[in-house]
Amino acid sequence: MKKITNIIYSVMVFILILVAGVVGASTLNIPGGIKLYSVQSGSMEPAIHTGSIVISKPSDNYQKGDIITFKAEKDRLVKNPRYITTHRIYEIKNIDGKEEYVIKGDANNTPDIELASKDLVLGKTIFSIPLLGYPVSFAKTREGLIILVIIPATIIIYSGLMNIKNEAKKLLKERRKRKLTTKEKIGKEIIAVEKDLGNVLKGKKSRKVGKA
Repeated sequence: MKKITNIIYSVMVFILILVAGVVGASTLNIPGGIKLYSVQSGSMEPAIHTGSIVISKPSDNYQKGDIITFKAEKDRLVKNPRYITTHRIYEIKNIDGKEEYVIKGDANNTPDIELASKDLVLGKTIFSIPLLGYPVSFAKTREGLIILVIIPATIIIYSGLMNIKNEAKKLLKERRKRKLTTKEKIGKEIIAVEKDLGNVLKGKKSRKVGKA
């Protein structure tokens, strides 16, 4: 039973660290401009499945066939855009000296209607992690934060405090045991000394009685 509990505890710690790490990474500024995004649709399947996390990095040069993450035109001036798409570059056009991308989801039959300007591109997908997007997206909600982060963190902290308490009790018990053992040893030594002293005194008395 204890072994099963330890396994569950270890899995819980791992999930908590993983989810918290990914959530943190998706909001913090990682060196190199690397960002993490959750895929909410299956438009890029089978290359990228729904619920995946894509790791994207900005590039100075995008090529046909690259999978890019870009924001919508209405979010052009928004630092944390709400409308983000991850699709593949289907064709590159030069319109009025400005690089524009015709983009298309691998699962879609036709390219997207709107072009993606280069200055709207957030980065090129380096790799993706399947399924991790589900808990990460859920963790960003109030309910998800409570279930996936706060509750497990509380359990882990409580468990850690209980372990410290048990170790402290064990340490105190060992100290008391050592003290009792020391007292018993000292008591036995005192008794032995008193006994030896008593024997010596008896011997002296015996010798005195013999002389008389």
